Amino acid sequence: MQRYFVDQVDDSAPIRISGEDAKHITKVMRMQVGDELIVVHSNVADICKITLFDELDVIVEKTGEQIPSPELPIHVTIACGLPKGDKLDLIVQKSTELGVFQITPFEAARSIVKWDHKKGEKKQQRLQKIAKEAAEQSHRTVIPTVESPIKFKQLLASAKSYDAIFIADEEDAKLEERTTLKEKIKGLTGLSNVLVVFGPEGGIDRKESSALLEVGAKTISLGPRILRTETAPLYFLAAISYEFE
Repeated sequence: MQRYFVDQVDDSAPIRISGEDAKHITKVMRMQVGDELIVVHSNVADICKITLFDELDVIVEKTGEQIPSPELPIHVTIACGLPKGDKLDLIVQKSTELGVFQITPFEAARSIVKWDHKKGEKKQQRLQKIAKEAAEQSHRTVIPTVESPIKFKQLLASAKSYDAIFIADEEDAKLEERTTLKEKIKGLTGLSNVLVVFGPEGGIDRKESSALLEVGAKTISLGPRILRTETAPLYFLAAISYEFE
């Protein structure tokens, strides 16, 4: 059953699906009056029935049946140093499928690419669209927020608002004796907001790591192997899912 996100629903009025989603319903799925679909609003997924095609919009009504939310019990924000090529697209798509709550790219000291601020708004909108489509595909009730890239200083300032902060540090992975990721994750029980910082291709700069440690961050090791910048966030989210779901 197809899933579509809409804004806040007024229970006293019909639910109206507009824009690209309405086109998808009519032109791609070729649905008819009476067909059912899932409408997600306010983190709730309702099974609805199409009642009317109103010019470019699709009007639906609730059937009274809801679908349980599949969201992670912990809100995980992934902060990733700007990577090369289309790696950020992959991080957004797959992290959404794995339950991420927010994705915050940042301009890291070792980032090779620089964000083109003139084209930045369109790029950010495209990434947000990738997150929306991935959320629909994976039957989520939340579309992760994909922020526009920020400076490291901004990331540092916002880090204090989280219940826990982790740094995925490849230097930690090289240690013979290290605290396992499983042990670190178990310590998150009862917490609601977690920030995990991943570096770009060159990893986290030592000065960045030190600054994060000063505001309470802890290093984590994602096993003894060095993971690519687009793989590391997915590893962490899978571990969170395994532990808490």
